[in-house]
Amino acid sequence: MKAQCRTTGAAARNLLSILSLLAMVTLGTTATAQDMSHHHMDVNADPTAESEITQDWAKAKLAKSPRHHEWVKVKNGDREVNSFIVYPEVNKKATAVVVIHEIFGMSDWVQQMTDELAEAGYIAIAPDLLSGMGPNKGGTSDVATQGNNAVGQAIRSLPPDQIAGDLNAVADYVSKLPAANGKVAAGGFCWGGSTTFFFATRRSTLKAAFVFYGSAPNDNAQGQPFTVDKAAVGKIGAPVYGFYAENDMRVDATVPPTSDAMKELQKTYDIVTYAGAGHGFMRAGEPNAPPNPPAPKGDPDADKKAADAYAAMDRANRKARNDAWVRWKAILAKL
Repeated sequence: MKAQCRTTGAAARNLLSILSLLAMVTLGTTATAQDMSHHHMDVNADPTAESEITQDWAKAKLAKSPRHHEWVKVKNGDREVNSFIVYPEVNKKATAVVVIHEIFGMSDWVQQMTDELAEAGYIAIAPDLLSGMGPNKGGTSDVATQGNNAVGQAIRSLPPDQIAGDLNAVADYVSKLPAANGKVAAGGFCWGGSTTFFFATRRSTLKAAFVFYGSAPNDNAQGQPFTVDKAAVGKIGAPVYGFYAENDMRVDATVPPTSDAMKELQKTYDIVTYAGAGHGFMRAGEPNAPPNPPAPKGDPDADKKAADAYAAMDRANRKARNDAWVRWKAILAKL
Protein backbone atom coordinates (compact mmCIF):
# COMPACT_ATOMS: atom_id res chain seq x y z
CA MET A 1 0.00 0.00 0.00
CA LYS A 2 1.16 3.52 -0.68
CA ALA A 3 0.97 6.63 1.45
CA GLN A 4 -1.16 9.09 -0.47
CA CYS A 5 -1.32 12.88 -0.01
CA ARG A 6 -3.74 15.46 -1.34
CA THR A 7 -4.40 19.12 -0.61
CA THR A 8 -7.15 21.55 -1.54
CA GLY A 9 -6.64 25.12 -2.76
CA ALA A 10 -3.71 26.71 -4.53
CA ALA A 11 -1.95 27.74 -1.35
CA ALA A 12 -2.40 24.32 0.20
CA ARG A 13 -0.86 22.53 -2.77
CA ASN A 14 2.55 23.82 -1.81
CA LEU A 15 2.09 23.06 1.86
CA LEU A 16 3.98 19.80 2.10
CA SER A 17 7.02 21.14 0.29
CA ILE A 18 7.17 24.02 2.72
CA LEU A 19 6.55 21.81 5.72
CA SER A 20 9.33 19.42 4.76
CA LEU A 21 11.73 22.22 5.64
CA LEU A 22 10.05 22.55 9.00
CA ALA A 23 9.88 18.89 9.94
CA MET A 24 12.73 19.37 12.37
CA VAL A 25 11.06 22.28 14.14
CA THR A 26 10.60 21.47 17.78
CA LEU A 27 6.99 21.15 18.78
CA GLY A 28 7.58 21.54 22.48
CA THR A 29 7.85 25.33 22.19
CA THR A 30 4.50 25.65 20.45
CA ALA A 31 2.34 23.07 22.19
CA THR A 32 2.11 21.00 25.30
CA ALA A 33 2.65 17.29 24.64
CA GLN A 34 1.23 14.38 26.55
CA ASP A 35 3.75 11.73 27.50
CA MET A 36 2.21 8.47 26.37
CA SER A 37 5.23 6.27 27.16
CA HIS A 38 6.91 7.29 23.90
CA HIS A 39 3.59 8.19 22.26
CA HIS A 40 3.31 11.97 22.63
CA MET A 41 -0.13 13.28 21.79
CA ASP A 42 -0.72 16.86 20.76
CA VAL A 43 -3.19 19.06 22.60
CA ASN A 44 -4.85 22.37 21.92
CA ALA A 45 -5.50 25.18 24.40
CA ASP A 46 -6.47 24.30 27.95
CA PRO A 47 -10.24 23.83 28.14
CA THR A 48 -12.35 25.79 30.59
CA ALA A 49 -14.88 24.05 32.78
CA GLU A 50 -17.83 25.25 30.71
CA SER A 51 -17.10 26.99 27.40
CA GLU A 52 -15.49 24.04 25.63
CA ILE A 53 -17.64 21.31 27.18
CA THR A 54 -21.05 22.95 26.89
CA GLN A 55 -22.36 24.01 23.48
CA ASP A 56 -26.04 24.87 23.72
CA TRP A 57 -26.40 24.91 19.91
CA ALA A 58 -25.13 21.33 19.73
CA LYS A 59 -27.32 20.24 22.62
CA ALA A 60 -30.37 21.80 20.95
CA LYS A 61 -29.70 19.99 17.66
CA LEU A 62 -29.23 16.67 19.45
CA ALA A 63 -32.52 17.16 21.32
CA LYS A 64 -34.32 17.27 17.97
CA SER A 65 -32.78 14.03 16.70
CA PRO A 66 -35.30 11.26 15.92
CA ARG A 67 -32.64 8.57 16.39
CA HIS A 68 -32.38 6.31 19.41
CA HIS A 69 -29.52 7.28 21.68
CA GLU A 70 -28.52 6.12 25.11
CA TRP A 71 -25.68 5.95 27.62
CA VAL A 72 -24.10 2.56 28.26
CA LYS A 73 -21.42 1.45 30.69
CA VAL A 74 -18.75 -0.67 29.00
CA LYS A 75 -16.54 -2.85 31.20
CA ASN A 76 -12.76 -2.67 30.88
CA GLY A 77 -11.48 -4.82 33.72
CA ASP A 78 -12.50 -3.03 36.90
CA ARG A 79 -13.34 0.15 34.98
CA GLU A 80 -16.71 1.21 33.59
CA VAL A 81 -16.46 3.44 30.54
CA ASN A 82 -19.53 5.63 30.22
CA SER A 83 -20.30 5.79 26.49
CA PHE A 84 -22.84 7.65 24.38
CA ILE A 85 -24.26 5.52 21.58
CA VAL A 86 -26.61 6.44 18.73
CA TYR A 87 -28.27 3.99 16.34
CA PRO A 88 -29.01 4.71 12.68
CA GLU A 89 -32.46 4.29 11.17
CA VAL A 90 -31.55 1.57 8.67
CA ASN A 91 -32.90 -1.84 7.64
CA LYS A 92 -29.60 -3.72 7.71
CA LYS A 93 -26.72 -4.32 10.09
CA ALA A 94 -24.39 -1.35 10.20
CA THR A 95 -20.69 -0.58 10.52
CA ALA A 96 -19.74 1.03 13.83
CA VAL A 97 -17.61 4.12 14.43
CA VAL A 98 -15.85 4.83 17.72
CA VAL A 99 -15.78 8.62 18.18
CA ILE A 100 -12.81 9.87 20.23
CA HIS A 101 -13.30 13.23 21.86
CA GLU A 102 -11.04 16.28 21.90
CA ILE A 103 -8.86 17.45 24.79
CA PHE A 104 -12.10 18.99 26.07
CA GLY A 105 -13.54 15.60 26.97
CA MET A 106 -17.15 14.54 26.49
CA SER A 107 -18.69 17.76 25.15
CA ASP A 108 -22.14 18.48 23.76
CA TRP A 109 -20.54 18.79 20.32
CA VAL A 110 -19.02 15.29 20.51
CA GLN A 111 -22.48 13.90 21.25
CA GLN A 112 -23.93 15.85 18.33
CA MET A 113 -21.20 14.54 16.01
CA THR A 114 -22.00 11.01 17.19
CA ASP A 115 -25.62 11.58 16.23
CA GLU A 116 -24.56 12.93 12.82
CA LEU A 117 -22.65 9.73 12.12
CA ALA A 118 -25.75 7.73 13.00
CA GLU A 119 -27.78 9.95 10.70
CA ALA A 120 -25.35 8.93 7.95
CA GLY A 121 -26.14 5.25 8.61
CA TYR A 122 -23.58 4.10 11.19
CA ILE A 123 -23.75 2.91 14.76
CA ALA A 124 -21.72 5.60 16.53
CA ILE A 125 -20.36 5.35 20.05
CA ALA A 126 -18.39 8.00 21.94
CA PRO A 127 -16.68 6.88 25.15
CA ASP A 128 -15.95 9.38 27.90
CA LEU A 129 -12.31 8.50 28.50
CA LEU A 130 -12.44 10.41 31.79
CA SER A 131 -15.03 7.97 33.14
CA GLY A 132 -14.46 7.43 36.85
CA MET A 133 -11.71 10.05 37.01
CA GLY A 134 -13.72 12.79 38.74
CA PRO A 135 -13.83 13.51 42.49
CA ASN A 136 -17.20 11.77 42.67
CA LYS A 137 -16.09 8.96 40.34
CA GLY A 138 -17.83 10.66 37.44
CA GLY A 139 -16.51 11.63 34.02
CA THR A 140 -15.83 14.87 32.14
CA SER A 141 -18.48 17.02 33.81
CA ASP A 142 -17.37 15.80 37.24
CA VAL A 143 -13.71 16.48 36.52
CA ALA A 144 -14.62 19.97 35.27
CA THR A 145 -15.87 20.97 38.72
CA GLN A 146 -12.25 20.97 39.90
CA GLY A 147 -11.31 24.07 37.90
CA ASN A 148 -10.83 25.57 34.47
CA ASN A 149 -7.84 23.43 33.45
CA ALA A 150 -8.88 20.25 35.24
CA VAL A 151 -10.23 18.44 32.17
CA GLY A 152 -7.14 19.03 30.05
CA GLN A 153 -4.83 18.08 32.90
CA ALA A 154 -6.77 14.89 33.60
CA ILE A 155 -6.73 13.85 29.94
CA ARG A 156 -2.99 14.45 29.69
CA SER A 157 -2.51 12.19 32.71
CA LEU A 158 -4.42 9.22 31.29
CA PRO A 159 -2.18 6.13 31.04
CA PRO A 160 -1.82 4.94 27.43
CA ASP A 161 -2.64 1.34 28.34
CA GLN A 162 -5.85 2.51 30.01
CA ILE A 163 -6.80 4.53 26.93
CA ALA A 164 -6.13 1.55 24.63
CA GLY A 165 -7.99 -0.77 27.01
CA ASP A 166 -11.03 1.50 27.17
CA LEU A 167 -11.16 1.93 23.41
CA ASN A 168 -10.72 -1.76 22.71
CA ALA A 169 -13.47 -2.59 25.20
CA VAL A 170 -15.81 -0.10 23.51
CA ALA A 171 -14.91 -1.40 20.05
CA ASP A 172 -15.53 -4.99 21.18
CA TYR A 173 -18.86 -3.99 22.72
CA VAL A 174 -20.18 -2.17 19.69
CA SER A 175 -18.95 -4.82 17.24
CA LYS A 176 -21.07 -7.49 18.97
CA LEU A 177 -24.34 -5.58 19.08
CA PRO A 178 -27.19 -7.35 17.24
CA ALA A 179 -27.56 -4.34 14.94
CA ALA A 180 -23.84 -4.28 14.04
CA ASN A 181 -22.11 -6.00 11.13
CA GLY A 182 -18.88 -6.48 13.08
CA LYS A 183 -16.87 -3.80 11.26
CA VAL A 184 -15.42 -1.04 13.47
CA ALA A 185 -13.68 2.19 12.45
CA ALA A 186 -12.47 5.02 14.68
CA GLY A 187 -12.32 8.77 14.27
CA GLY A 188 -11.18 11.55 16.56
CA PHE A 189 -10.40 15.24 16.77
CA CYS A 190 -7.28 17.09 17.99
CA TRP A 191 -6.19 15.01 21.02
CA GLY A 192 -8.75 12.50 19.81
CA GLY A 193 -7.17 12.54 16.35
CA SER A 194 -3.77 11.66 17.79
CA THR A 195 -5.45 9.08 20.01
CA THR A 196 -7.11 7.57 16.93
CA PHE A 197 -3.66 7.20 15.32
CA PHE A 198 -2.41 5.60 18.54
CA PHE A 199 -5.45 3.31 18.75
CA ALA A 200 -4.74 2.04 15.24
CA THR A 201 -1.42 0.71 16.60
CA ARG A 202 -3.29 -1.19 19.33
CA ARG A 203 -6.17 -2.74 17.35
CA SER A 204 -5.18 -4.77 14.33
CA THR A 205 -8.78 -5.40 13.27
CA LEU A 206 -9.72 -1.73 12.94
CA LYS A 207 -11.19 -1.09 9.49
CA ALA A 208 -10.10 2.55 9.20
CA ALA A 209 -8.66 5.36 11.31
CA PHE A 210 -9.89 8.92 10.67
CA VAL A 211 -7.42 11.41 12.12
CA PHE A 212 -8.69 14.98 12.33
CA TYR A 213 -5.81 17.42 12.95
CA GLY A 214 -3.89 14.92 15.05
CA SER A 215 -0.34 13.55 14.92
CA ALA A 216 1.22 10.10 14.67
CA PRO A 217 2.78 8.28 17.64
CA ASN A 218 6.31 9.56 18.06
CA ASP A 219 9.33 8.58 20.10
CA ASN A 220 10.91 11.96 20.77
CA ALA A 221 11.10 13.68 24.13
CA GLN A 222 9.17 16.91 24.60
CA GLY A 223 11.00 19.80 22.99
CA GLN A 224 12.85 17.56 20.54
CA PRO A 225 12.30 17.29 16.76
CA PHE A 226 9.26 15.26 15.76
CA THR A 227 10.22 11.68 14.94
CA VAL A 228 7.62 9.04 14.15
CA ASP A 229 7.68 5.93 16.33
CA LYS A 230 8.12 3.42 13.51
CA ALA A 231 7.93 0.43 15.83
CA ALA A 232 4.42 1.50 16.86
CA VAL A 233 3.29 2.66 13.43
CA GLY A 234 4.52 -0.61 11.93
CA LYS A 235 1.74 -2.38 13.83
CA ILE A 236 -1.02 -0.47 12.06
CA GLY A 237 -3.22 -2.64 9.88
CA ALA A 238 -5.93 -0.12 8.97
CA PRO A 239 -5.70 2.65 6.40
CA VAL A 240 -5.23 6.03 8.07
CA TYR A 241 -7.09 9.02 6.64
CA GLY A 242 -5.86 12.46 7.71
CA PHE A 243 -7.89 15.67 7.76
CA TYR A 244 -5.71 18.76 8.28
CA ALA A 245 -6.03 22.54 8.25
CA GLU A 246 -3.75 24.82 6.25
CA ASN A 247 -3.47 27.30 9.13
CA ASP A 248 -2.34 24.76 11.74
CA MET A 249 1.46 24.64 11.52
CA ARG A 250 1.78 23.05 14.95
CA VAL A 251 0.17 19.86 13.68
CA ASP A 252 1.00 20.25 9.98
CA ALA A 253 4.74 20.15 10.71
CA THR A 254 4.29 16.51 11.77
CA VAL A 255 2.71 15.48 8.47
CA PRO A 256 5.77 15.20 6.16
CA PRO A 257 7.78 12.92 8.50
CA THR A 258 4.63 10.88 9.13
CA SER A 259 4.02 10.53 5.40
CA ASP A 260 7.61 9.43 4.87
CA ALA A 261 7.43 6.86 7.66
CA MET A 262 4.09 5.45 6.53
CA LYS A 263 5.36 5.14 2.97
CA GLU A 264 8.53 3.40 4.14
CA LEU A 265 6.45 0.97 6.19
CA GLN A 266 4.00 0.45 3.31
CA LYS A 267 1.04 1.77 5.25
CA THR A 268 -1.83 3.73 3.77
CA TYR A 269 -1.81 7.36 4.89
CA ASP A 270 -4.20 9.38 2.74
CA ILE A 271 -4.38 13.04 3.73
CA VAL A 272 -6.22 16.17 2.70
CA THR A 273 -5.24 19.66 3.88
CA TYR A 274 -8.08 22.17 3.73
CA ALA A 275 -7.17 25.62 2.41
CA GLY A 276 -7.63 28.54 4.78
CA ALA A 277 -9.01 26.43 7.62
CA GLY A 278 -7.75 26.46 11.18
CA HIS A 279 -7.32 23.82 13.88
CA GLY A 280 -10.68 22.52 15.11
CA PHE A 281 -12.58 23.22 11.89
CA MET A 282 -14.92 20.28 12.35
CA ARG A 283 -16.48 21.95 15.39
CA ALA A 284 -15.94 25.58 14.40
CA GLY A 285 -17.35 24.90 10.94
CA GLU A 286 -20.58 23.22 12.04
CA PRO A 287 -23.53 24.73 10.10
CA ASN A 288 -25.45 25.49 13.29
CA ALA A 289 -22.44 26.76 15.26
CA PRO A 290 -22.96 30.48 15.87
CA PRO A 291 -20.23 32.86 14.66
CA ASN A 292 -17.92 34.15 17.37
CA PRO A 293 -16.17 37.24 15.97
CA PRO A 294 -13.56 39.12 18.03
CA ALA A 295 -14.87 41.91 20.24
CA PRO A 296 -14.05 45.44 18.99
CA LYS A 297 -11.20 47.11 20.87
CA GLY A 298 -11.85 50.71 19.83
CA ASP A 299 -9.34 51.01 16.96
CA PRO A 300 -11.46 51.13 13.77
CA ASP A 301 -8.67 50.00 11.44
CA ALA A 302 -7.47 47.22 13.71
CA ASP A 303 -11.02 46.13 14.46
CA LYS A 304 -11.87 45.93 10.75
CA LYS A 305 -8.72 43.96 10.02
CA ALA A 306 -9.50 41.52 12.83
CA ALA A 307 -13.14 41.19 11.72
CA ASP A 308 -12.15 40.55 8.11
CA ALA A 309 -9.58 37.94 9.15
CA TYR A 310 -12.16 36.21 11.34
CA ALA A 311 -14.76 36.22 8.56
CA ALA A 312 -12.29 34.65 6.13
CA MET A 313 -11.34 31.96 8.63
CA ASP A 314 -14.98 31.30 9.48
CA ARG A 315 -15.84 30.80 5.79
CA ALA A 316 -12.84 28.50 5.34
CA ASN A 317 -13.69 26.47 8.46
CA ARG A 318 -17.27 25.95 7.34
CA LYS A 319 -16.20 24.92 3.86
CA ALA A 320 -13.52 22.60 5.27
CA ARG A 321 -16.03 20.99 7.61
CA ASN A 322 -18.49 20.41 4.78
CA ASP A 323 -15.83 19.04 2.42
CA ALA A 324 -14.32 16.83 5.14
CA TRP A 325 -17.74 15.48 6.05
CA VAL A 326 -18.42 14.54 2.43
CA ARG A 327 -15.04 12.80 2.22
CA TRP A 328 -15.53 10.99 5.54
CA LYS A 329 -18.92 9.59 4.54
CA ALA A 330 -17.63 8.53 1.12
CA ILE A 331 -14.78 6.53 2.70
CA LEU A 332 -17.06 4.98 5.33
CA ALA A 333 -19.46 3.86 2.60
CA LYS A 334 -16.68 1.76 1.04
CA LEU A 335 -15.65 -0.10 4.20
